[in-house]
Amino acid sequence: MSKLIARFRKNENGATAIEYGLIAGIMAVAVIAAFTLLGDGLETAFTNLSGALSETPSTLN
Repeated sequence: MSKLIARFRKNENGATAIEYGLIAGIMAVAVIAAFTLLGDGLETAFTNLSGALSETPSTLN
């Protein structure tokens, strides 16, 4: 029984999976925060770009 417990304590596969999960969670929070902070500026920029493109005469027809 003690060998089983010793082998279980040495196994680090679960710890690695938890670390990757924590990294993914932190990255998700960072992306959400960035979009929240930059959202209005990006919306304005894309609205202006869309307006400029719709005013440009099309030469494809």
